Amino acid sequence: MSNKINHSMSLAKPDAVDISNKQKVALALGIIGLFILTLALFNTNFPNQGLFLTLSLGLITLGTIIYSREAYLTKLEGIKNDGVWFKSISSRGIWGWIVGIILTTFYIVLYFFPKYLGLGTDGAENTGLISLFDPLSNLLSGRPASQWFVYGTLYTVAILAFGNKFILKYRHNRYQQIRTVSVMFFQLGFAFLIPEFMYVMNNNLPYYDLKSMWPLNYYLFDEWSVNSFLSNGNIGLALILFGIITIFVISPILTYKFGKRWYCSWVCGCGGLAETAGDSFRQLSSKKMSAWKLERWLIHTVLVFSVVMTTAMIYTYLGYDKNDFWLTRGLFIALVIGFLTLVFTGVMFFKDKEFGKDAKYGAIGFFFVITLLLIMHFTGTTNHIFYIKAGALRSAYGLYIGSIFSGVIGTGFYPILGNRSWCRFGCPMAAILGFQQRLFSKFRITTNGGQCISCGNCSNSCEMGIDVRHYAQKGENIVRSSCVGCGICAAVCPRGVLKLENDSMEGRINPTEILLGNDVDLMDLVNKK
Repeated sequence: MSNKINHSMSLAKPDAVDISNKQKVALALGIIGLFILTLALFNTNFPNQGLFLTLSLGLITLGTIIYSREAYLTKLEGIKNDGVWFKSISSRGIWGWIVGIILTTFYIVLYFFPKYLGLGTDGAENTGLISLFDPLSNLLSGRPASQWFVYGTLYTVAILAFGNKFILKYRHNRYQQIRTVSVMFFQLGFAFLIPEFMYVMNNNLPYYDLKSMWPLNYYLFDEWSVNSFLSNGNIGLALILFGIITIFVISPILTYKFGKRWYCSWVCGCGGLAETAGDSFRQLSSKKMSAWKLERWLIHTVLVFSVVMTTAMIYTYLGYDKNDFWLTRGLFIALVIGFLTLVFTGVMFFKDKEFGKDAKYGAIGFFFVITLLLIMHFTGTTNHIFYIKAGALRSAYGLYIGSIFSGVIGTGFYPILGNRSWCRFGCPMAAILGFQQRLFSKFRITTNGGQCISCGNCSNSCEMGIDVRHYAQKGENIVRSSCVGCGICAAVCPRGVLKLENDSMEGRINPTEILLGNDVDLMDLVNKK
């Protein structure tokens, strides 16, 4: 008899956390693939870089696929919790912290110290890890690899490999299978291959991920990007117009019809990595009320920062004279303030009931933005905005939003804060889409409270920190700004209580008067009566 202490509470299979021999072999294959990348990092001179790169990525992918097939195809279809709270890596144990530290360190080096990855500067050839990816980069675009190409390749491999794992895990749910294929397709095609092919077609075009929108695509309106687009004639102009139309026309229409899930769960690369490689950490999202309050303040603060910084970024390279360009600084500020005023007035007039008690916070945010824009306009000079050099200001936006928050914290902290910490607390795109979803989207998650057995699977699996069970017990529709419509709560419900729907706007929000023990002090209620 084994003396090993088993903390599992499962009666059917107490050893659910053990892995089979095939899975051990799969882990060994993946570790060998990672070991090749590690050797490259320490400037190992491989005789054939293309062969060893293929071998490394192939072993990592093959190991992930074999491990996943053994984990799920040997079991019946259905809900798979599989002792996630008893595994060190998925319950903030020692392995979880080790993985988090490794990922965070990698992101810091990638963004701020690429020379340690072997990036060649001043015409020098690449070395180390980056040089290992030179053959693939030359094959796709005819240029040496950069740290961003290395990152994009590893990012895409992770989504494809773990996407296969996700499909096997949720093979009982057709919605999850189609959704996962969608994020795999958009990452491979629109985020990885098409930008490389665009460079081959016209090497003056800047990198452009067609599915990435402002404010997530923070570099779209930077001066170097705009100049590069305009210098390429009709093609460049069409790409700028496509980006603008996507923001102000396509996105609101799709959000109205399908909710923010059309982007956050079907298209977005950040969401794609979170749903595939980060699926094992979804239960780590905090469901506390304090976390929800922090989320609301933080994500909308980031949105305000994004709006102001983007406006300031464009403002820095506009002139005062119409002879320089028809869009002067004064006209630009007037257009931005006018647009924000139109949106704020429209929301307050048509959606005052939905906005409710949050109206005062929306008003504070609106007037704060307008005040900052006016201060910027009347105190700014040719080279300084907010008394800061224009160049430093333009780079700050990309540094804090694109690097530190979305990369270092957003992905590096998967094993600690959950897989959607960036989407939940920092993504300005999620804030905009959530605002639209809460006010004028047809999407909702309906609940059949009479069937709920309070098992808690739905809340445990919600990566956005929503206490889904609280709504299900009341039979109340779930209409939350933060909900990305991943549908995992419905996929893991053993009773079919939850259903993702796109219906009319009427009856979308249906608060009930059912009182639960957690909602009211029952003795206080009795005494009042």
